[in-house]
Formats: sequence, C-alpha cells, structure tokens
Amino acid sequence: MTFQRNMIAMAAMLVSISGCSLLSDEETAEAQPGAAEPVMNVIDVRAEDRAEVVAAEPEDEADSFGAIGQPPLYSSVQGAYQGRPLNRHVGDYVKNMTQDLVSNMEYVTNKTPVAVTNFAMLDSDLQHTNLLGHQMAESFMHELHKYRIPVVDFKATDYIRVTDSGDFLLSRDYLDLNSSLPIDYVLTGTMAKHQGGVLVNARILGIESRAVVASAQLLIPFYVVDALIPSDSNGKSGIRDGVKLTRG
Repeated sequence: MTFQRNMIAMAAMLVSISGCSLLSDEETAEAQPGAAEPVMNVIDVRAEDRAEVVAAEPEDEADSFGAIGQPPLYSSVQGAYQGRPLNRHVGDYVKNMTQDLVSNMEYVTNKTPVAVTNFAMLDSDLQHTNLLGHQMAESFMHELHKYRIPVVDFKATDYIRVTDSGDFLLSRDYLDLNSSLPIDYVLTGTMAKHQGGVLVNARILGIESRAVVASAQLLIPFYVVDALIPSDSNGKSGIRDGVKLTRG
C-alpha cells in the first residue's frame, strides 16, 4: 500500500510540473509576440479570374427588385442588335485562314498578281453571296497585301465618279471596269451554313490552269456572323426609323 501511495504522489508531482512548464511557455509566447511562427499569406489567383468573369456577365446579376439583368442593347439605323460586345470580328478569322493559305501555297510569288472575289453560297448556283461574302473578300485583300502578295482590285475604274452621294472609284457595273488586267491567280471560295456558324472554304486558283495552289477551311461562329449589320442603302431592309415595316 505504501508503494502505491508513493507512485500516485510522484505522478501528481509530474503532472503539476508539466502544467507549470506549459503555462510558462504560453506566458513566454504571449510576452514575446515576435517569437511566434509567421503566418503564410496565400493568395488565390483563380479567385480574381472568377471575379472578372462574373463582372463580365451583367445579365447574371440581379437588380434591387430581384430581376435578372439582360445583355446590353446596341441599336443601329436599321433597327437593333442585341448582344454583348465582341472582342473578335470576321477579319480575325480571315487572318487565320490567310495563314493556312500561305502555309500550303505554291507558285504564288511577289510577282504574280492575285485577284479576290466574293464568296458564294455553296448550296446555290454559285452566283449568290451575302454581306459575309463581301466582307471576307475585303479582309482577304488586306491580309494578302500584308504578306506582300500583289493584289489587283478589278472593281476599280479608270476615273472618279463625283455624285451628290459622294466620290467613288469602285463600281460593280462591268461596263465601267477594265476587262484586261494582269491577273495570274484568283482567291475565291464558298460558304455553307452550319449549326455553329458558317463553314468557309477558301482556295487560290490559277486563272488559266484552274489548278488549286492553296486552300483553307474554317468555321466562323454564328455570333460573329450575326454581328455584321447590313446597311439600308439598297432600300431592301424594310426598316424605317427603327421600325420594321411589313405588308398586311
């Protein structure tokens, strides 16, 4: 019995001594705040990216009444185009197609003039185009010139037509154009409507051999195509003062 009492007494003394040491260590740490281990400052970079994405989507935000916002409305003379501002346009996709054309291009040099025509609808008689076909032709002329490939604009006349509407050099009347031009190759192509946009097929042909010396293919998203707004200069839009007129 005496031995057990002695063991219990010794255990109690050890507990009290360890408690005192722990208490002294805590008091020492409180007395010396600089002795504590530094806390790592971790920054979540992805949180900032997520914050930017959320800020770029105003339609997901609710107003003071709890209603979900709508995309900004951009109006034009022809009516209204509803959508977000785009950071890419048709010219950016034409730039990628031009890179593909140049990468597999043969025989075309800085001494072989190239003409660019409008892109025709694939499911038509190849005699119909639209605003996208016109704009792609203009963009291809710009991109080919950047590669120092000589481009011939066959729509240029020999004179400047001065009218009340403006001063013009280009014309679509074949009677005003020169039929003999130094053209060795022609850049042309077709367009086909796709579920995700418009599938564009571009190629460069020899004007005499009809041989394909370069080709490219790309899908232009529908929202990029829809961003092109036709003008009402031809009077076929059917819209006056922002109101679309229809026959009853």
